[in-house]
Amino acid sequence: MAERPTAGSTPAPVPEVRLRTRTVHGYRRAFRMAGRGSAILLIHGIGDTSSTWAGVMPMLAQRYRVIAPDLLGHGASDKPRADYSVAGYANGMRDLLSVLGIERVTLVGHSLGGAVAMQFAYQFPERTERLVLVSTGGVGREVTPVLRAASLPGADWFLAALRLPTVRQQLGLGVKALQLLNTGLGLDAPDLLRVIDALPDATSRNAFIRTLRAVVDWRGQVGTLLDRCYLTEGMPTMLVWGDRDRVVPAVHAGMAHVQMPGSRLELFEDTGHFPFHTSPQRFTSVVHDFISTTEPASFSPEEWRMLLRGRKPAARTPANTADEAARLRAIG
Repeated sequence: MAERPTAGSTPAPVPEVRLRTRTVHGYRRAFRMAGRGSAILLIHGIGDTSSTWAGVMPMLAQRYRVIAPDLLGHGASDKPRADYSVAGYANGMRDLLSVLGIERVTLVGHSLGGAVAMQFAYQFPERTERLVLVSTGGVGREVTPVLRAASLPGADWFLAALRLPTVRQQLGLGVKALQLLNTGLGLDAPDLLRVIDALPDATSRNAFIRTLRAVVDWRGQVGTLLDRCYLTEGMPTMLVWGDRDRVVPAVHAGMAHVQMPGSRLELFEDTGHFPFHTSPQRFTSVVHDFISTTEPASFSPEEWRMLLRGRKPAARTPANTADEAARLRAIG
């Protein structure tokens, strides 16, 4: 069994990160894997791929065994007519880890991947050591109008039109305008365009739309895991958010932090929806510090049963709750 890294451990040389594939339930599952030691599972957001972690994965792999899959319907993984729900993705992560012979992981999920990570921890607590939720979905209803519009009927035609040269040129001009105006959405616009560029054909676009409609409609996000946040008692949990995130508003960080007993909150200043792109060194350092200063969760069936039967989580002090609410109101 690999020793748990400590804060003072010396990192290994930067390992090679390669794209690999395994067949699970008859479908190709692509993933990147590198490093040795305790396992970290990096789960990307909607429309994205495992390559989104390129800036942090080599650094993390100096200390840990890091696995970054392409979710089904994304990247180099197959894109069948299949279950693209959050629970379906959590099952897929469990099955991929089983194929790879990995029993327990620290989960790091971004956006949709954060919702998948929370669902995984809920379904498979015995396989979850820690949770790191990065600009996660699944907290409140608010989400960027761009995703709400993409969930509407006719979205497949709209997404196809966005790839036309003239439209793409106009989008580029719009992005520059948002950046010149120093808007929150302007911080993330290049990454959002990258997601559009990752949908080159009808099969990719259909998989994207099926995934989106499982979690977003015209009113916003369709589900929340806040009703199960009390289950994070005893599960080391860290929230990482950009204070200028306009895709999933930063106020959701405070909502989740207050509801998750003992959670840690890291706000990245002047940062949008992709803090691990804006500050990869800091992100890597924060994740390593979190892992090295916490013990992995270990729930017995009886302990899990007690939580489900209504055991009350440790209350946050009124002063801390008030301070947190004031700070997040200022951000929002």
